[in-house]
Formats: sequence, structure tokens, C-alpha cells
Amino acid sequence: MTTRLVSRARIGAVSVLALLLAGCGIRATEVPTNFGPAPSRVRCSLAEPDVSTQAARGLPVQVFLLCGSSLVTVDRTVRVPDGAADSERRMLVAQGLLDQLAAQPSPAEKEAGYSTDVRGGITVGGPRPGDPEDTLRLSMAPDGLTSYALAQIVCTFSDSTAAEGDGSVVLGGPGAGSPRRYACTDEVRARPGSKEPPSKDAAGE
Repeated sequence: MTTRLVSRARIGAVSVLALLLAGCGIRATEVPTNFGPAPSRVRCSLAEPDVSTQAARGLPVQVFLLCGSSLVTVDRTVRVPDGAADSERRMLVAQGLLDQLAAQPSPAEKEAGYSTDVRGGITVGGPRPGDPEDTLRLSMAPDGLTSYALAQIVCTFSDSTAAEGDGSVVLGGPGAGSPRRYACTDEVRARPGSKEPPSKDAAGE
């Protein structure tokens, strides 16, 4: 008799415990939720490039691509023949930078969220008579570019040997209009879609 009472008491206790767990929304057999795999790459973050390999392919440079709502630098290379004169070298670097900006981001860059607004086919030339000597004239007028593309070009050029290294670049178009000096500022890098590079007339510099 005593054994039966103990067994019934144990069964009753287990039943009560099960009811309490159910009332709390807890199921003893519940399988942990699978939230899916972790992201394979952090947005706007790329693995460090192999600088030695880059140097073997050409001159290491940096260009500004779009990622999210801001500009971010990525590493590239441009071809510059040995022995090129300074003026020729500057034009080659400028054209190489434009070509890199217009190129589609690599699969890894796309995965990390990078894109570009610079269209292909834009060429760059040197100054015309009366222009400042560091002028870069594009085959497309700067004011015909989107604010994103203009910010990419201005910030890329101003941060390269194609410019004077003071955070600005003198750009002109194919027409007879005076070139303008554009600056790459923190605001432009942070909000290229709504903050165009500040500029001023460069005539007479």
C-alpha cells in the first residue's frame, strides 16, 4: 500500500510540473531556433590586399567607391610606363583612375556592398591655354555628372598624383568654359548624394 501511494505521489508531482512548464510557455522537447548562417562578410569591409602582387601589376592607387550612403576607398592599380615624363605620367594616372572608377566592382566588392556611379567612356586631357597648369579636362562636363559620380571623381583625383595633393582638383569640361577647383571634404565623403563638392572658378590661378 505504501509503495503504491509513493508511486502515485511521484506521478502527480510530474503531472503538476508538466502543467507548470506548459503554463510558462516552456516545452521540454522544444528545438532551439535556427536564425540562419552568420553574414559571410562585413558590409563595406574587404580583406587586406596583397600589396606585393599589386605592385607587380602596376602602380598602386586608391579610388573612392560608393558603399551605403558614403564614399569608401578601395585599392587598385594603374599602368604607367617606365620613363614617362611627369606631364604624361599625370595624364596616364588620371585616365587610369577614371577607368578604375567606371569598372564594375569585383564579386567580393559587390558582396561587401560596393558600387560606382561613374559611367564608362569618359576620357581626360590636360589644360588648355589660359587654364591653370594642373587642370584636368574631362570629355564630359563636370556639371553633367551625377552628384555621386562627381564626388567619386573629385575625391579620387584630389587624393592622387593626378592633382597637387592639397585635397582639391581643377576640373573642366570639353567646352570653352573656365575650369573650377573642386574640394573633397569630410561632408562630401559622408554624404556624396546630397553634398556636392564645393568649387570655385579657377580662372587666373
